[in-house]
Amino acid sequence: MTELAANITIVGLGPGDPGLLTRAAWEHIQNLEQIVLRTSQHPTVAGFPPGVKVESFDGLYDAGEEFEAVYAQIVESVLAMGRRPGGVTYGVPGHPYVAEATGPEIVRRAKAEGLSVRVIEGLSFLEPVYSALEIDPYPALSLVDALELGSLHAPGFPPDQPALVAQIYSRQIASDVKLTLNAIYPDEHPVRLVHAAGTAQQLVEDLPLYAIDRSEHIGLLTALYVPALGTETSMEGFQEVIAHLRAPEGCPWDREQTLKTVGPMLLEEVYEALDALDEDDMEGLREELGDSLFVLTMLSQIASEEGFFNLPEVIQGVHRKIVRRHPHVFGDVNVADSQGVLRNWESIKAQERKQQGKPAEKGILDGLPKSMPGLTRAQTFQDRAAHVGFDWTDIDGVREKVMEEWREVQEAQGKEIESELGDLLFAVVNLVRWHKLDAETVLRMANQRFYQRFKFIEAGARERGKALTDMSLDEMEALWQAAKKSS
Repeated sequence: MTELAANITIVGLGPGDPGLLTRAAWEHIQNLEQIVLRTSQHPTVAGFPPGVKVESFDGLYDAGEEFEAVYAQIVESVLAMGRRPGGVTYGVPGHPYVAEATGPEIVRRAKAEGLSVRVIEGLSFLEPVYSALEIDPYPALSLVDALELGSLHAPGFPPDQPALVAQIYSRQIASDVKLTLNAIYPDEHPVRLVHAAGTAQQLVEDLPLYAIDRSEHIGLLTALYVPALGTETSMEGFQEVIAHLRAPEGCPWDREQTLKTVGPMLLEEVYEALDALDEDDMEGLREELGDSLFVLTMLSQIASEEGFFNLPEVIQGVHRKIVRRHPHVFGDVNVADSQGVLRNWESIKAQERKQQGKPAEKGILDGLPKSMPGLTRAQTFQDRAAHVGFDWTDIDGVREKVMEEWREVQEAQGKEIESELGDLLFAVVNLVRWHKLDAETVLRMANQRFYQRFKFIEAGARERGKALTDMSLDEMEALWQAAKKSS
């Protein structure tokens, strides 16, 4: 069987200029009586040889259905035509395998049922876009579909590399893409819209990101070029830095570190981040989160070198876990409120333990690290119990419990005092939780207030030329009250 006798021939029509049709495509079209196009809204069609009958699926687009449904109907129709005697030639813009949903699916389905397929290459939209932008896509360029990007909440490509977003065919799509990019890129980030690349109507617009959906030139042949946000802005680039530190030519100190030596650093960095958060120091918080990320990445790098797991596996694991535990967001589960979310969360965790072969009898309070601070551990216990309905019905009951525990402290004798004081602290933590606050943070901020006020007393003593041990309690109390008023 010759190529021309194929059941289905898919022809790439190039970027739009009839002069950019490949020789093979031109020779094939010249010998046709009929060609079926995904869309006739393509400039190359005007340069077809006279006498070639053109049919298209434009009517499916005009019906207003979702693109996925339109593409599915086109695939079914082309396959049906391919089963007829004489087969069919199906033409698509650009290249049959580049930004073309129907081409690969037709080939896959045709081969599955024994239909022969010939694919005639076409110049894709990419090469004319590169020429219009005067860029080389190497060493790295992310190719992104506008429909997919516009449906996301954050870009799915590294920001330290440029990106080319194809199929910006309407202002609405441009607006959707802009909103997604704004999760990372500033409004003023310079971008370039490329219209009708490879045709006589080619136009390149330089404009800020916020203005892309205002362009009057957006059409079926529009693409968006997004320059890199800047160097040193991607997780991939940061992982390379950490790997370099651990490499033979890297840093002697970093190369000596182990999982055991780096692990404790994580707690230190997290506490420093919490300090910045308490102080409303956003610049400090940004820096401390970066330090925490350094430790996390270093731990993952060492684990990878020792054959345990690597960073992509860490990300994949938590990615899958978060999606799995949010079926009300990523699935079809309905929940009424946040309490419903938490109850569902515990149920999913129980199912996961069962699937992993872990003891089914594991309680909801199990699994907390022993090194967790006591206040945090107490509040976490209370939160978990509340998830399954073991909680006070209102805050009045919590307040009464605190007072009850206080009375028991007053009545306690000997060794009972330790136990009763613990119960009192536990009840106070519960009161903090009911006020939607974090007990550890509340105490940490109280510690800081005490620190600042006591420093005020020390300063006052120095001003009086006295040592603290020489001051009376009344003098220190007066300074304490002054400190409270000044803070």
